[in-house]
Amino acid sequence: MSQAASHKIVVVDDEAEAREMIGDYLKLQGFTVTLCDGGPSLRALVKKETPDLVVLDLNMPEEDGLSLVRFLKQEKPRVPIIMLTATASPIDRVVGLELGADDYLAKPAELRELLARIRSVLRRSAGGGSPSGAANPGETVKIGTKWLDLAGRTLRDENGKEHALTNSEFTLLKAFADHPKRVLSRERLLDLANARDADAFDRAIDVRITRIRKKIEPDPSNPRVIRTVRGAGYVFSPDEKDI
Repeated sequence: MSQAASHKIVVVDDEAEAREMIGDYLKLQGFTVTLCDGGPSLRALVKKETPDLVVLDLNMPEEDGLSLVRFLKQEKPRVPIIMLTATASPIDRVVGLELGADDYLAKPAELRELLARIRSVLRRSAGGGSPSGAANPGETVKIGTKWLDLAGRTLRDENGKEHALTNSEFTLLKAFADHPKRVLSRERLLDLANARDADAFDRAIDVRITRIRKKIEPDPSNPRVIRTVRGAGYVFSPDEKDI
């Protein structure tokens, strides 16, 4: 539990019983937990400190979770988010993932599954599970119109401007950078992303890659840097002359 003790988790839910149940359970697992009853308290909190992960209810009366996902990714783009969804439609979940959330879980959340999801997302956030033969962590890799800084976990353009990158997006980009010109299946991407226990990551790979393409492709509607190989997966072509 020593690793958990260093992680600050924020639980955001307008239902006091659910909020306190999750908070108490995570404290028992060694996490440092802060409880927020909605958007105003979360906004006040993140102005003062940066949590390691946010567990966020999507369905709240005053300010919905999707608005808060957008806020968090603007204010703290590297903080991972796990959405909790009770009545949210599949469209809401996809929108949340497109906005930058890292995972989602149905309510009422099974606490042991929530714990597994939290640990998985934190591992991805920390860059754990890198495959052997990976690129030098200090390397900067050209990916389309941007440069991926593996040590800084940032994406920059040619003018040095940093572009927001979620943890899941970085994990996928690093997997492609480590394996250029090789077709990577969804199963292989899950292995490289250390996300086999994150079911939502599997279902959202296409969503994430679409989002990545908007950031690194010269023409996202005609992707040439990260291409789809029908029936097989995706391939990263670092040099467009090779396409």
